[in-house]
Amino acid sequence: MTFGQLDIFVTLAETRGFTAAALRLGISQPAVSHALKSLEDELGITLFNRTVSPIELTPLGERLLSRAREILGLADAMHQEASEYRGVQTGRLRIGSFGATSSLQILPRLLEAFHAAHPGIEVLIEEAADDEIIRWIEDRRIDLGFVVLPDERFRTWPVAQDQFVALVAADSTLARQSSIRLEQLCEMPFIMPESGSARIIRRLFTQARLSPNVRYRTSQMLSTLTMVARNQGVSVVAEMALPPTNGKEGWVSKPLNSVRTRKIGLAMHPHATPSPAAVAFVEVVEKSRDDF
Repeated sequence: MTFGQLDIFVTLAETRGFTAAALRLGISQPAVSHALKSLEDELGITLFNRTVSPIELTPLGERLLSRAREILGLADAMHQEASEYRGVQTGRLRIGSFGATSSLQILPRLLEAFHAAHPGIEVLIEEAADDEIIRWIEDRRIDLGFVVLPDERFRTWPVAQDQFVALVAADSTLARQSSIRLEQLCEMPFIMPESGSARIIRRLFTQARLSPNVRYRTSQMLSTLTMVARNQGVSVVAEMALPPTNGKEGWVSKPLNSVRTRKIGLAMHPHATPSPAAVAFVEVVEKSRDDF
């Protein structure tokens, strides 16, 4: 068993295709097939069901995937520590980011500080909805991921606090108010943003014993903003997820009449052995906490 075989196994699990895995790894498709076959022969098991498209992990393949990621993570940590001893900082760091809040508002400032101190570290940003980020941390597909706190499943570090705001059309009656009550939002078609904080938004209404009239569900912030600007409905979003404005967007954000907040943090698998790159990034987070 080699690290190369394990890397190919993990890449196949993520891409679910031999051609896609070969393109990501920069090798030929026959080389991917040969490496997987050799690994399966050595283990005496079948890791993938190849009779379906895209290919799927077998039940045992699912179990061994987390082991493979753990082994590769430890190997990468060894290389990074050896590089640091030689006075050379190299390595790779995988970070999971959900939506515009972490990708646009938080990560750029953190990465700027991180690369200033550690220019030799390659950072791979994986973006997905918050539930997917949770699964990636659990599966050790990523080293660190942004989550909504508290989350007792992981080791976590607080990063920022955000508040929820109402989104309404700029030419609507609600846009002239200084703040908006949740009850008012229930009187209009509601656009539920599903990509990031849908669970928290639903909880806001449930706790107030209210039920929004959900007419649309969107997966992208741009879709939500465009629909609100066209007066197709109202919404509630995290303020840090909003793009910069110039007053001509056709939508406006308004505070809710009672402040609703969420805490955003960085999370790591509780049993993971952090690489030097991960440790260094956490240090940057802790130093930058007051900037958000």
